[in-house]
Amino acid sequence: MHFSMTGQYTPKALNAILENPKTNRYEAAKKLVEAAGGKLVSMYSTATNGPGFIVIFDVPDPSAAPAISGTVIASGAVHNVTLTRLWTPDEITQVRQKAAQLKGAYSPPGS
Repeated sequence: MHFSMTGQYTPKALNAILENPKTNRYEAAKKLVEAAGGKLVSMYSTATNGPGFIVIFDVPDPSAAPAISGTVIASGAVHNVTLTRLWTPDEITQVRQKAAQLKGAYSPPGS
């Protein structure tokens, strides 16, 4: 299952990065995702809302994704983190098929 995690670095983390500008955050992210049994797909730096990041990773166990984000948040290095489940075209087709099956089972308010 693919997930996207975005966030901003805390001032403490930014100071550590400035002290060692060649620090490799990609390798740190890769090590964490692989420890959870997943694969780091891509990682980018962002400038919106302060220096931050976007990481896309693939994990076989959906509980690994919040464990990964929780580990990073607990370190105090990042804040304003958002974790989003990403769906492949094949997965979303399955979701649409299931929704079509369930359509008649729900009645909206006032019906």
